[in-house]
Amino acid sequence: MNNRKDQSDDYQAFLLLDEIAKNNEVTQRDLSKRLGVALGLINSYIKNLISKGHITITSIPKNRYKYFLTPKGLAEKTRLTYHHLQNFTNLYKVARKDFQTLFHKLAEEKVKKVAFCGVDEVAEIAYISLQETDLELVGVIDSVNAGKKFFGYDVLSIKDVLSIDYEFVIITSFQSGDVLTKMLIDAGVKNESICGISRGGWLKRIGERKPSKPR
Repeated sequence: MNNRKDQSDDYQAFLLLDEIAKNNEVTQRDLSKRLGVALGLINSYIKNLISKGHITITSIPKNRYKYFLTPKGLAEKTRLTYHHLQNFTNLYKVARKDFQTLFHKLAEEKVKKVAFCGVDEVAEIAYISLQETDLELVGVIDSVNAGKKFFGYDVLSIKDVLSIDYEFVIITSFQSGDVLTKMLIDAGVKNESICGISRGGWLKRIGERKPSKPR
């Protein structure tokens, strides 16, 4: 259990260091939205990175701050980048197999239309796996990437999910799956119409019911 937490913390540190390296005027609220992590947790991660000497902070006008990577922080970002690439290779193998299982199960249940929720590396793996089935991707939604493109699809905001003619919404993000699930339910999606490879019991739920239209 602690090993999983350490891996999650390392990944969040990698993402934060990467965002700060790209823009040292990024706010904690910006980081919260981009990474799909609660604002309080972002504050905790930032304090941890400061205590480790990985970033420094200076004040700028209008009660804002600038974050800078220290030489130690740059070295840590390099280490975590290499570690992340290794993890992504393992993630690809595992996620590819699990998405194949999920999509073939949906196809067996005569599902035709699915939507993706979450746009990151996992979504790309899901898209590749979907091409091996007759399932149709009818929409892509995300909490922070609305307005961008994903394999030619316009990424919509989660609040627009009910405008999509889906049968199931597939969570296609590991890092913020729980957050996305709650946002989907708050937007009007039924829990039983939400699936993902990291959500326990999805195979059983699919087998026990026929998919229902959202409207």
